[in-house]
Amino acid sequence: MIGLDTNVLARFYVDDQNDPEAVKQRPLAKKILLESKQLFVPLTVVLELEWVLRAFYGFATQDFIRVMEHLLELANVSVEDWPRVVDALAWHGEGLDFADALHLQASRHCDSFYSFDDRRFARRANRIGIKPPVSVPKE
Repeated sequence: MIGLDTNVLARFYVDDQNDPEAVKQRPLAKKILLESKQLFVPLTVVLELEWVLRAFYGFATQDFIRVMEHLLELANVSVEDWPRVVDALAWHGEGLDFADALHLQASRHCDSFYSFDDRRFARRANRIGIKPPVSVPKE
């Protein structure tokens, strides 16, 4: 089994003709993902991939979700804790930040989840009805 870093996945999913390194590395990334027998993607790589695709390449939420759906469908790829990723993707599609969705999904066994991020996280998560409820701590 071979573990993959974020940059290999980014090269596979993004055709960046303005970056000479990307142009050079993309064919190898395609070969790795399409021809290797067993690949492993750590959860931290999934989180970083979302950030890279959104912040650096301008991917919209639905574009990232499609990338992850494709990755999860590859028979030779194992994504760490993939059920957690699937839940987080659904919540991300409903308006939660992907990282917040992962944090909240990992805390499903908790009674509540505290965050000082009221507008972008607590209100959205509670509007969606995700458990545990997100609360903003007060004095």
